[in-house]
Amino acid sequence: MNLLRALATVSGMTLLSRVLGFARDFVIARAFGAGMLTDAFFVAFKLPNLLRRLFAEGAFSQAFVPILGEYKNRRGELETRRLIDRVATLLFFIVLGVTLLGMAAAPIVVYLSAPGFAADPGKFALTVELTRIAFPYILFMSLVALAGGILNTWSRFAVPAFTPVLLNVSMIGMALWGAPYFDPPVLALGWAVFLGGALQLALQVPSLRRIGMLPRFSVDGKDEGVRRILRLMAPAALGVSVAQVSLLLNTVFASFLESGSVSWLYYADRLMEFPAGMLGAALGTILLPSLSKYNARASYGEYSRLLDWGLRLTLLLAAPAALALAIIAVPLIATLFFHGAFTAADVFKTRDALVAYSLGLLGLILVKVLAPGFYARQNVRTPVKIALVTLFVTQLLNLALIGWLKHAALALSIGLAACLNAGLLYRGLRRHGIYTPQPGWLPFTVKLLVALLTMGCVLWWATGDAADWLLRSLGERLLRLAAVVAIGVSVYFATLGLAGFRLRDFKRRAAD
Repeated sequence: MNLLRALATVSGMTLLSRVLGFARDFVIARAFGAGMLTDAFFVAFKLPNLLRRLFAEGAFSQAFVPILGEYKNRRGELETRRLIDRVATLLFFIVLGVTLLGMAAAPIVVYLSAPGFAADPGKFALTVELTRIAFPYILFMSLVALAGGILNTWSRFAVPAFTPVLLNVSMIGMALWGAPYFDPPVLALGWAVFLGGALQLALQVPSLRRIGMLPRFSVDGKDEGVRRILRLMAPAALGVSVAQVSLLLNTVFASFLESGSVSWLYYADRLMEFPAGMLGAALGTILLPSLSKYNARASYGEYSRLLDWGLRLTLLLAAPAALALAIIAVPLIATLFFHGAFTAADVFKTRDALVAYSLGLLGLILVKVLAPGFYARQNVRTPVKIALVTLFVTQLLNLALIGWLKHAALALSIGLAACLNAGLLYRGLRRHGIYTPQPGWLPFTVKLLVALLTMGCVLWWATGDAADWLLRSLGERLLRLAAVVAIGVSVYFATLGLAGFRLRDFKRRAAD
């Protein structure tokens, strides 16, 4: 499979999911407002969603895919199938136990997550009920992560990339049409989470059957591959949790700032997540299986060349995204959020946070490309150690900058620390001889800088006065923003074309 085409597929599906996520937020706000009902749902959904990020999509995938790639390339179909069967069985029973425990202990979970709810018995009881409905989501998503890892290893990227869309579709549908059938109506959102998880898992089954890797029941706690995966998962879970802890600490800092700081950071983060998810997560997804296969074959030259391809593609696509976010921050925020109670002051406060995020966006995306260079070699400890250093530096930067830059300091700290993270990962890959830059980096960089400078100047001219965007109607803002984005994209790629860049130069096949 052509990795460039795979990247386009995964990025396109991620974009669809992000757009539907905005639509989901709009529909929920319109149907339920902002009050006791939505507070109860968001708290109820928080823990299973957090467990999904920490366990299913984070630690498990990082530990499972490299081992699976090794089995597929070295041990043959029979051993690979046995590994999948045993991992799937063990995963099912472990997460089923966690799910049942979470549902049984829902009152304790809610009290620890939102102790203030205990003062309102009705609100507390509703949150407990929603928690019990939504908690099986972690079971579904753990199995979805297993299926996605298998399909990605077989270079079947489209179905795993599309599955997150189904949760947003489920929540939109239940909020619009299912709510009247529940009492209170917000219970429809809890069942939407349950249904969304079940739909995502069901979508994977036919694809697994087609490649002959649909898991079957098999128990063997002493299986070598299973034990290796479990050993890798412990540090991987720690590494994934570091990012969540960093976000939690940033929320704590923001809670002591001016009212609205948490919201300004939230809206800026939503915009930053578009390129971060479309490029960083997508590149990491398609790189890890191929890197794992090259490592299993001891094809270290191909391993290094694939990393080089990923780094060049990241710079080519992420650098203009970061520059554009900084330049057209006000047009983006005004077009998407400047409605109703969202004031002009909110636009510019959110702009400050988005510009700060954009300064570190390249680092955030590079981490997603560089870290698989270690994971594919079944080295999870090095990225975890670097992540711990990054967490420490982030908090030092928060303390140093927050008095001067207020809420924007929290966004800037994350970005700068991500750049440090990427730099340390890069140094580690070079020091251990895992990655050697391929020829042509100097002319590549010069041409890229020329294209960025040209695009930046044109975007600055096309954007015009920031305050003028607030005076226009929504329709005018939409049309003008579309024109600005189209001009920026056209100028950037036209400049690259004149400099000699060709799409065919970036085509690369996945490892067989």
